[in-house]
Amino acid sequence: MKEGQSRGHGKEKESQDLPRVLLFKPPPDFHLFGDECFSSNKFKFLKAWESPLPLDQFLKTHAQSVEAILSSGGAPVTAETLRLMPAVRLVVTTSAGLNHIDIAECRRRGITVANAGNVFSEDVADLAVGLLIDVLRNISASDRFVKQWLRPRQAAEGDCYSLGIGSKLGGKRVGIVGLGSIGSLVAKRLDAFGCSISYNSRTKKPSVSYPFYSNVCELAANCDILIICCGLTAETHHMINKQVLSALGKEGVVINIGRGPIIDEQELVRCLVQGEIKGAGLDVFENEPDVPKELLALDNVVLSPHCAVFTWETFKDRQKLVVENLEAFFSNEPLLTKVVDND
Repeated sequence: MKEGQSRGHGKEKESQDLPRVLLFKPPPDFHLFGDECFSSNKFKFLKAWESPLPLDQFLKTHAQSVEAILSSGGAPVTAETLRLMPAVRLVVTTSAGLNHIDIAECRRRGITVANAGNVFSEDVADLAVGLLIDVLRNISASDRFVKQWLRPRQAAEGDCYSLGIGSKLGGKRVGIVGLGSIGSLVAKRLDAFGCSISYNSRTKKPSVSYPFYSNVCELAANCDILIICCGLTAETHHMINKQVLSALGKEGVVINIGRGPIIDEQELVRCLVQGEIKGAGLDVFENEPDVPKELLALDNVVLSPHCAVFTWETFKDRQKLVVENLEAFFSNEPLLTKVVDND
């Protein structure tokens, strides 16, 4: 065998000897940055979507060789998946949220879980404030209004008043549901605008001076704006329901950058259409990618396509974190963003 062929054969064998990481679907990063964005010389990806085999047969074929799974929100890790992959010892998700992973089953099997940690927190907090200002000041509605003018100078005087008068952000009472990493950054930003902050969380935080409400209805009754920053769990599913929206009242605004099903979307739509709350800014929806058609016609509703984390800087940081977590695991070193039981 020639020297060049020998080297090539050696690299191929070395690659075959690397531990396997299962990917069910290509993460968004692959589309934007190419397949090499998560590359490493310490592990090799097994890409399920490239196989002609049905998924369950594919998993059974590789059951003993896959030690880790890299998951995104579009590829849930279920108890059935884990049953078919008995050698798996780690699940890494590209998101901060964990609602697409069966955490209880992972714990039962002794599987470690790592998420995106606080990589997204700054960007998500920024978008929450952006959506809020947009709703209060009619920015998106005003943009549409101007672009629909064929000849702006001939528009009737006073036409712009049909948009309604905006509302000032400073001095508003803001209730934050979930004062974790993202919620705390939202509070910090709105503090600077002169807002009055209060919050609801699983427990009162001793280091925080903001007023705490253990009941979300009471929080809503004492604020003008409700910002949803918590994760989706069995306990938070439809937490924002008819009673909470009624407590928020006709001048209230809802912002959701958490997860869609935290809000009873059908009830939210009804309240918005009937004028029982003032407006909403939504980055997430209950049945994504479907969005209730009623929302599309409302100027007091601002929508974005679950893109709060979509900045170049954050994507690069996330790629680095994912690789470092996987490399740490296969090197028997501590994970950077291990999910602990009380998360």
